[in-house]
Amino acid sequence: MISYQEIITRKIFSTEKIKLQAYAWQVFGKKIVFTNGCFDILHQGHVDYLCKARDMGDLLIVGLNTDASVKKQNKAPNRPINEENTRAFIIASLGFVDAVVLFDEDTPYQLIKTIEPDVLVKGADYKAEEIVGYDIVKARGGTVATIALTEGFSTTLLIEKAKK
Repeated sequence: MISYQEIITRKIFSTEKIKLQAYAWQVFGKKIVFTNGCFDILHQGHVDYLCKARDMGDLLIVGLNTDASVKKQNKAPNRPINEENTRAFIIASLGFVDAVVLFDEDTPYQLIKTIEPDVLVKGADYKAEEIVGYDIVKARGGTVATIALTEGFSTTLLIEKAKK
């Protein structure tokens, strides 16, 4: 069984370390999938989405918005509910997630540029051409894909349900 410390050490990366790790994985012929989000209160929709994303390649890297980045998005005044280190640990704890890296910018553009994933994925509420990093991945001959979201699941719905 993997320990708390091992998850943090083996699966949560700084931007500098993920650059080296992604390069090493690609040298060994691994197909890297990248997606990103806040993943504030993990629910079935998130897990379904991440699992489907992982199925598109050999390794899944998740870019996770920092607390400051989430606040800049104006999701709601009290968001995120869970702080960034908690969210990173929870996502990294999923067996099919290979790496988590926090980013503080409004978008993961620089992180995508650093990682150079083979596949870039977002929810189907985006058009592929509008996904941040589309130009980077396409220029390298990679794939940009969308995944249908699981209906009935969202962090906002969970928060509203809890309030009732």
